[in-house]
Amino acid sequence: MSAASHVSSLAGSWYPGDPAALRDLLASVRERSEKRTGRFVRPGALGFIVPHAAPMYSGTVAASVYRHIRASGAARIIVLGFSHRRALPGIAVPAIEAYQTPLGEVRVDRETATRLSAIHPFHAVNESAVSDHSVEIQVPFLQVYAPETSIVPLYVGRLSVEERTTAAEALRNQLDGRTVLVASSDLTHYGHAFGYEPFDAARAENGGLRTLDLGALAASGSLSPPVLSDYIARTATTVCGAGPIELLLEVMRRVPEEVFMEMFDYETSGAITGNYQHSVSYGAVGFFPHSAFHLERDQQVALLASARYSLDQFRRHRARESREPADDALRQKGRVFVSLYENKQVRGCVGCFPAPHPLAASTARLAASAFEDRRFGAIENSGNLEVEIQILTPPKSLADLTKLKGGVHGAWLNSGNSEGLLLPIVAERYGLSRTQFLSELARKAGLPDSIYTGSDWQLSVFRVQRFAESDFNSTTS
Repeated sequence: MSAASHVSSLAGSWYPGDPAALRDLLASVRERSEKRTGRFVRPGALGFIVPHAAPMYSGTVAASVYRHIRASGAARIIVLGFSHRRALPGIAVPAIEAYQTPLGEVRVDRETATRLSAIHPFHAVNESAVSDHSVEIQVPFLQVYAPETSIVPLYVGRLSVEERTTAAEALRNQLDGRTVLVASSDLTHYGHAFGYEPFDAARAENGGLRTLDLGALAASGSLSPPVLSDYIARTATTVCGAGPIELLLEVMRRVPEEVFMEMFDYETSGAITGNYQHSVSYGAVGFFPHSAFHLERDQQVALLASARYSLDQFRRHRARESREPADDALRQKGRVFVSLYENKQVRGCVGCFPAPHPLAASTARLAASAFEDRRFGAIENSGNLEVEIQILTPPKSLADLTKLKGGVHGAWLNSGNSEGLLLPIVAERYGLSRTQFLSELARKAGLPDSIYTGSDWQLSVFRVQRFAESDFNSTTS
């Protein structure tokens, strides 16, 4: 089987065939991405889900992934694509040396491709047998955002549970700190042409598609392939790259440090064109070890100082004022809780969850709100309060209660209109077992312990980074 360069057939149709026009297009979607999601990019990503439509449609959403790839310093990108034309057995590895686009060549890491091809269910094939835009649409993005990287193109087909497990272990061994995985997939394909119209176009426009798609992404965030496949089967939603995503999740489950998924951006072609009779959805997410959500020491100090300023302004003048740090990392959207302590006793604890908000602005607002929290008793000496901040990872859906780690995981329980949240410090402070923690969580949500014996509940877990003023030998005022 001979290996040669593959010339992409997408130039001139899916994207401009002129190099300058193509660069201009990719620059414009990057600018739109920064306006939509902010300039902050999180380091340490291990994998991504990225769309694969024409850049004029999904390019802005895709750019949020490639901005992270550029910041990661990755030297090798393993693209998990698939064939839209026919079902494939196993995982096909095309025998090519490089991809050519109007922007030049991207080198295929033949050593890795050959090594994987020798492991079942990977197998080498001629490029002509699998060539598909799910892989090729990613190449120009790599050429602009990470021009020094090599690529390992993989076409994911039918896999048994055992085959997916074997393949995931082989891919896990490729994560050397300079390699990231990219699962190529669009989300819901809605409309008559796709044979999928679970509701009318008006509902599609007014939240129907978003609910379907965010449900699929939340299922992906569980890192459990069965959870995702069950969701797709239950809703019949037309996620085209389910196979690549499931393989990516299987790899992420094997990373030694616990992994959490963060959503970057989401859009539909219906919103872009104004035509919801025919719409494809695009989502971009990243998978990170939990430590990637931690703030550096100087950022912790700056955030505490910002919270202290807002607390003092409210305490002394009842004025809600903020003085936000300029650091982009502190303007990222995140989840945070602010607690106030007096003589080591909690006197207030308020947070933002589950939706993320700009971190510094949220922390400033919560510091003032925590001062008004009287659930923990009256404040005796308002001038002797210490500020503590807890930064939360994104929540991860958890179907198996035995996977909850007491004192490590915080948890959020949702059932109908009832919900409750407990931070991991609750289990630590009171020495609660997993069963006791879950019981307290149900009580916090106003639900009976028996809620867990049914199916009408959702549990998400998260980790926290906790730091306080006393950690830095600062004085409270």
